[in-house]
Amino acid sequence: MKSLRFLMLNWRDTENPLAGGAERVTLRHMAELVRRGHEVVWFANYFDGAELETAIDGIRIIRGGGRGTSILHARRCCRDHGPFDLVIDQHHGLPWFAHWWSGTKCVAYIHEVLGPIWRAFYRWPISTIGQAQERFFQRLYAGVPFWTVSESTRQQLISHGVRDVRVWPNGTDTEPMPTLPAKPLAKPLRLIALARLAPNKRVDHVVRALALLCEQGCDAELTIIGWGQDQWRLEAQVNELGLSDAVRFAGRLDDAEKNVELQKAHLLLHTSMREGWGLNVIEANAMGTPAVVYPVGGLVDSTVHGQTGLVSEAETPESLAKAVIGLANSPEKYDAMRTVAWKRSFDFRWESVLPPTCDWLENMARDTEPV
Repeated sequence: MKSLRFLMLNWRDTENPLAGGAERVTLRHMAELVRRGHEVVWFANYFDGAELETAIDGIRIIRGGGRGTSILHARRCCRDHGPFDLVIDQHHGLPWFAHWWSGTKCVAYIHEVLGPIWRAFYRWPISTIGQAQERFFQRLYAGVPFWTVSESTRQQLISHGVRDVRVWPNGTDTEPMPTLPAKPLAKPLRLIALARLAPNKRVDHVVRALALLCEQGCDAELTIIGWGQDQWRLEAQVNELGLSDAVRFAGRLDDAEKNVELQKAHLLLHTSMREGWGLNVIEANAMGTPAVVYPVGGLVDSTVHGQTGLVSEAETPESLAKAVIGLANSPEKYDAMRTVAWKRSFDFRWESVLPPTCDWLENMARDTEPV
């Protein structure tokens, strides 16, 4: 079959210091298209110290522009390096509007509808304007096919007027353990939080839940993996609550170190305002660790309540602590849950996730996707 040409538009590439999970999973999909014999150009914003052009896993990376000028540079990239068979317009708060200027077929790619996350980073009225423009721009994309990673995000997009949304879940780089070793619920209960330390992740709710557990006589300790702007505030909170001996800030860890910590933990706690999917839930499951999560988009998709983990009743530390205590008092339920979580994590290996997603992208590029 004829080789195809793809243009990925993303504000960041994987070498950007601000890159995260969205960029990592994007890289895996684009690298698979290259492996299939296609050409992929990835346009991203320039950042200090970056090369204007480079290659990552066979993908041609082109950088240019920044806040306010990105789209102009993207249009120039499309003109100078085209034509392309398909443009993938990745939304992170703002879209690229590529269906208006690229002159070719487009799909929109979105991990999460930010919604309440705007309030975590901006005060009124900017937060309200951000939420309104997000809904408005998604309505402008109503006729563009969307690719997203969870049913929760699909439903949010549909509520904003988008008509065609396909769910292709994320894979994980974390290879599940080949066998599941025993992990008794011994004291202290080992809890772990794995997140960028930013307001929208609400790691302070995890710290507060730990305090409530200690107040209720549940001997527990917490390891926090990650870094970010909120670390100083979290450290102050830990000191104020008298939890310095029970909380460890592990910082940024490489994958091998992270997996060791996930395997040792009894439970992952995840309290984000919203996620596209909740990749670290599956990473924890692959290490035989169930999660207790908030009832928010993405986390209710990556966690199957009562089977691979628990979804708390409310978005409060009190509700989170109640769920943890309930599970800590049920060793048999815990053992069954971690077994199901571990087995399910095999479904999200890249060799299972990539083929149907990349088949769909090829069909969209060839305009052979059935209606």
